[in-house]
Amino acid sequence: MKKPAILFIVLWVGFSAAFGYEQTPSGVKVGINGYDIEIRFYSPQIVRIIKWPAGKTIQEESLSVVKQAEKTPFTLTQTGNRVWLKSEAITAELNLLTGNIDFSAANGRPLLAEKEHAGLSQTFRLDEQEPVYGLGQQQEGRMNRRGESVWLVQENMRIAIPFFQSVKGYGVFWDNYSATQFTDNLNGATFASEAGDGIDYYFLYGKTMDGVIACMRDLTGQVPLYPLWAWGYWQSKERYTSRKELVGTVERYRKGGVPLDGIIQDWQYWSVDNAYWNGLSFGNPEFPDPKQMMQDIHRLHAHAIISVWPSFGTKTEPYRIFKEKGLLLDLESFPQQDSVRVYDAFDPEARSIYWDWMNKNIFSAGIDGWWLDATEPEYSNLTEAQLNQFTAMGSFRKFRNAFPLLSVKGVYEHQRETTDDKRVYILTRSAFAGQQRYAANSWSGDIDGNWETFRKQIPAGLNFSLCGLPYWNTDIGGFWVRNGSSADNDYRELYVRWLQFGAFTPMMRSHGTNTPREIWQFGRKGDWAYDAIEKYIRLRYRLLPYHYSLSWHVTSESGSIMRPLAMDFPNDKKVWNMGSEYMYGRSILVVPVTQSFYSKGEKAASTVDFSQTQTVPVYLPEGAGWYDFWTEEKWDGGTELRRETPVDILPLYVKAGSIIPYGTDVQYAAEKKWQNLELKIYPGKDAEFILYEDENDNYNYEKGVYSTITIRWNDAGRTLTVENRQGSFPGMLEERTFQITFAGNNEKTIIQYNGQTIKTKID
Repeated sequence: MKKPAILFIVLWVGFSAAFGYEQTPSGVKVGINGYDIEIRFYSPQIVRIIKWPAGKTIQEESLSVVKQAEKTPFTLTQTGNRVWLKSEAITAELNLLTGNIDFSAANGRPLLAEKEHAGLSQTFRLDEQEPVYGLGQQQEGRMNRRGESVWLVQENMRIAIPFFQSVKGYGVFWDNYSATQFTDNLNGATFASEAGDGIDYYFLYGKTMDGVIACMRDLTGQVPLYPLWAWGYWQSKERYTSRKELVGTVERYRKGGVPLDGIIQDWQYWSVDNAYWNGLSFGNPEFPDPKQMMQDIHRLHAHAIISVWPSFGTKTEPYRIFKEKGLLLDLESFPQQDSVRVYDAFDPEARSIYWDWMNKNIFSAGIDGWWLDATEPEYSNLTEAQLNQFTAMGSFRKFRNAFPLLSVKGVYEHQRETTDDKRVYILTRSAFAGQQRYAANSWSGDIDGNWETFRKQIPAGLNFSLCGLPYWNTDIGGFWVRNGSSADNDYRELYVRWLQFGAFTPMMRSHGTNTPREIWQFGRKGDWAYDAIEKYIRLRYRLLPYHYSLSWHVTSESGSIMRPLAMDFPNDKKVWNMGSEYMYGRSILVVPVTQSFYSKGEKAASTVDFSQTQTVPVYLPEGAGWYDFWTEEKWDGGTELRRETPVDILPLYVKAGSIIPYGTDVQYAAEKKWQNLELKIYPGKDAEFILYEDENDNYNYEKGVYSTITIRWNDAGRTLTVENRQGSFPGMLEERTFQITFAGNNEKTIIQYNGQTIKTKID
């Protein structure tokens, strides 16, 4: 009689061990099949999953994640070999036999399911037709990442961010800094990394794609506000060879009456001898007295940013210091033949030294921002020994993708420590998750200036934005012009179309090599190319109140500026794979013209008739009415049409239920206060716009020194309400005029506003 009782006890103990787990304050821990698995809630919408070999420890501190886990209420239930952890937003279901986890919404809607995992690899099961987006900036020209195999490693023109999000309203951030293979096939979607302590990822459920980005910003950091001048037009080339040429370019824009806010100095201001590469000083005799140079630029009401690399020539003083302290990495960086070496951005002391030289020789001269070039970092002929070399944090192999994050971090944090009078503005070629918190604006690298490459930039930028990094741009016209020049009609057409697109990106910046890009290189006033370029620069400035208010929405509400159509119209399946159109903010639909209609190798002196009209296909998403920006003709959502596109017309459509503020014609962003704004209403639905204003630079906005004015349109009641101004700042307009206009209607209504609510019935 005793044997059955003993057998029962053995079976019960075995069952308990197999299905046992440890409840923690934020979730559960369990050992399954040789792995320790932990589920941790960071908030009701964010859950962290950690899997590592039993008996080992995982690195707890993340380079990307800054959020501390909130105390998150959740319920825990178990039935058989299944455990459910449920917050108010997410349910995570753990299989105690396999270790797999299924995620669903609190209402039971299935979202994502794990499949097998091994080592540093995890596979997920997606719905058959489910689109996913992200993975940083890639150059395949596709919007939807399904069916792709992408090697996620930083390099020129490719930015690796191991994050994707779904149209279903969830995202996955794979928190690993080594080279990682993303593969989606019949077996599932897989992240597989080269190095790391174990599997460590975050599941985010925001219900919408905007909600996912809000979760990602909550997890990895919010976005600081750029100065107003950053939203103007930027002129650059590779390179201005002297102080005289740099300042003279600004002067010529001013004399020509074409708006400009920024000029960019590319490389070799330090020296033309590569032994002095990136010396972090004005060693080139063609750039005497940099303080006077900056005073001259500021006198012209312009700003300048300057190229700084993470690598150093052998005769530079920073190279000597870094070498003495063992803070140089063994990487053959550009220019490789000159023994240029990269600093160890993973070391806080190295980052301090880097800034000290930037501050002493460049920032103190009055420079306004930074062009942190080649932050991948750029290297070639990478050997196994170089991959395995140790940085201050560990092997380069393990941390390589986070190099740009740490390098940009050092510049941002040290400038913030130096002064709060000037907002940090950083243009940089590479990025990693979390870099948005360091005022980073990435561009798409040294791309070719041709139509095919131009087309690919649109989905590249949109997928980058969907990773939570809102600021992105391209070299207008492409970096390399392999054939032709600004004197040729074929390149002029491409450049004009690219610049039209650039007017609706977060930074409107012309740059490249082989051929200069200043407006006068494309003819003179009255010539088709010159006039089209000037038209879109001026449009950029007229829309400054819209741009700057969008920027505030990014900072204050985790907003996004460049928006794939699936963000705003997730129920319209026709837009799920569309990378040829996008929303700029929530109101303006942009359809870049990415094909040539006129050019066939024509030179400038040819008689090509650019007044001829061609058409491009346009799709207006379901769920809204639309107004043609130029003609104000109204269209229904769900419409496919062909829009005529003379060379000076970029197809733009404004969503019904929008309010767009238009400023006056200016030569630089801060030339005039917004005393007289046009508020154009695009009726058909209720609308709201929040107009943001502050001192245009400095960080007083972080202390609440700014104002907002909420403007509402009630469509049924035909009533416009301009609400009480909230907040204040020195120099704020106490009174102003709003000119109210309507799309499709020539009537105007003038209202005087003194900061108090004013309601106007418009019949």
